[in-house]
Amino acid sequence: MNTTISFNLNGEAVTWDGNTAARLLDVLREDFRNTGVKCGCKEGECGVCAVLLDGLLVNSCITAMGRVDGSQIITIEGYKKTKRFAALNKAFAAVGASQCGFCTPGMIMAAEAQLCKNPHPTEEEVRIGISGNLCRCTGYNAIVKAILIAACEGEGLW
Repeated sequence: MNTTISFNLNGEAVTWDGNTAARLLDVLREDFRNTGVKCGCKEGECGVCAVLLDGLLVNSCITAMGRVDGSQIITIEGYKKTKRFAALNKAFAAVGASQCGFCTPGMIMAAEAQLCKNPHPTEEEVRIGISGNLCRCTGYNAIVKAILIAACEGEGLW
């Protein structure tokens, strides 16, 4: 049985008709063409599918569509239009924090969630904030450094 689900996606009111058990990840990628949301582990362990759901970082691969009715969802596609993204993007580029790029959208969304909670995190707090996101290329040090740089140079954005 299909249900109509209404939510806000990257600042735009949208509706979707389907099974409430469908994965948010699949709907975002297939129906709304938000392909920056990646499919990695399918178990909520790697973070490459991370989005902001009502301001909270969630793994879209384990989020059912029934959960998003009436919610606000921000994906990397929506977030990249912000000054906050520009600060993170600049910092990631400056220190080479993105190599293959597969994890980068999820890392950026995790960084946004972290900096919204605490705009002046310590290195340890950043490491905890991105701990749900896996990266096989950078070894995390560059990513942590980039987030700390963005927090400093983006003073007042978060």
